[in-house]
Amino acid sequence: MSAMQASVHRYDAADASGAVILDNGVVLPFTSDALRDSGLRGLRVGQRLSMEVTDADPPTVTRLWIVGIGEGQSIG
Repeated sequence: MSAMQASVHRYDAADASGAVILDNGVVLPFTSDALRDSGLRGLRVGQRLSMEVTDADPPTVTRLWIVGIGEGQSIG
């Protein structure tokens, strides 16, 4: 598993799924499972996130979060 950052590309609040876009332009979809334990109630397009992805081809987003928000997260 790899940790990296990306920006929200699209987000469907109805089912908490969407896609992120990496800095190199690659778009990766995510399901509500990746967002479930983040402590976030919603996302907005352009929002910067940390994420974990599998090393599979194609990669799968397994976790999304914002540093400092959610259980076990601290700033500084």
